[in-house]
Parts: sequence; C-alpha cells; structure tokens
Amino acid sequence: MNVSVDPVTLLIKPTKETYDRLQQAHEYFNKALFGGMLPNALITFQRRKGTFGYFAGGRFANEAGQVADEIALNPMHFASRSQKDILGTLVHEIVHQWQRHEGQPGRGRYHNREWAEKMKALGLQPSDTGVEGGKETGEAVSHYIVAAGPFDLAADKLLGKGFALVWKDAPEAAPAGGEGEAEPAAPKSGRRVRYACPVCDLKAWAKHDVRLLCGTDNALMTPSE
Repeated sequence: MNVSVDPVTLLIKPTKETYDRLQQAHEYFNKALFGGMLPNALITFQRRKGTFGYFAGGRFANEAGQVADEIALNPMHFASRSQKDILGTLVHEIVHQWQRHEGQPGRGRYHNREWAEKMKALGLQPSDTGVEGGKETGEAVSHYIVAAGPFDLAADKLLGKGFALVWKDAPEAAPAGGEGEAEPAAPKSGRRVRYACPVCDLKAWAKHDVRLLCGTDNALMTPSE
C-alpha cells in the first residue's frame, strides 16, 4: 500500500532531532552531576520488552581502536513516561558508566554499596521494588527520584530550557503482528517457569507470578520457553 507523504514531512529530521537531544542530555548531566569526567557514550534505542534501558561498557569500537560504552533506552515507554522519568533512566545508566570508569563495579550483576551511595548522592534512591523501602543493593535494583535532589533540580533546569524528546512510540501505527509485539502466554498457576532477561539473556527459575528484574540491565525478565 502506497502512503502519500506531506511535503512538510519531507523536511523533518527525526534521527537528528532525537540523537542531538540525547547527546545534549548526556553532556549536560555529565557536567552537572559527574564533573564532566565521563567519556561520551553511544546512545542507542533498543525496543526490548520489559526494560527501560541498560548500560554495556565498551560495546562499540571504531577502526582506530577507540572504544565507546553503550547506553540503551527503550522508546516503547517514552509515550507513557514523563520526560523526567526518561532522563532518570538515562542518568541511572550513566551511574553504571561512572562506576565502570571511576569506581569498582560489583562482581557479576551485583549492585554494590558504592553504586548505591553514588545513586543516593545524585538523588536517585536505589530500591529493588522501585518504591520507598526497597533494598538498595543486590542483583536487581531499580530507583525512584528524590524530590529536590541533585538530579531532580538538574532535570528541572534542563527541561526548563525547553529540552524534550519529541519522538515517541506510536503503537497505533505499528503493524499488527510485528516482530516482538506479542506478549508471551501466561503460564499455568503453580508452575515454576524459566525467566530470561531480554537484554543479556540471563536465566532464572521462579514461580509464574513473580516479577524479576535483571540488575545489570535494569530490565524486567520475561517468561521463556
């Protein structure tokens, strides 16, 4: 089916409009919260179910042998989350980047005390439940934004200057049955099923009705066959 294109649409540049802003946000928070000590990352969009984003150190390299970290954000959730929450995910991943370059990451997927203290210093309260009272360290730890904390104030300043990620997921325009769009069937009650991280493919067995979070990738693990 042919789809006519509005002449105005031919003038827009979604890639530039999106990635220029992501670069701007990384540079801004790097300077505002990390003293400008971190290298630029290659920020990507990864349309992975159950995850807001993830960090992967040294994921990319160029022909000169220079290496760049990857910070991935999931655009599927942009329409349902606030701009500040999206930026919170970005800074959450930048904390992982900071620990890779300036700290001592926990062994394997463990979020250690150093990571938790850095998050708290920035006003992103670590929590394995994503709400007040959750554990601050462990294999699966998320966060919530502390009101009037350093991140909250820095994000307000950036947003106050008109910053916005204007391109968001448009589910009504997505073709039915597209790759990765179908939700897995719910397993039968009482069964123990295998869960997998959609980013790194970490496996774990648990009851069918639990919510497991991959601590390394901040991704919700999903039932797998």
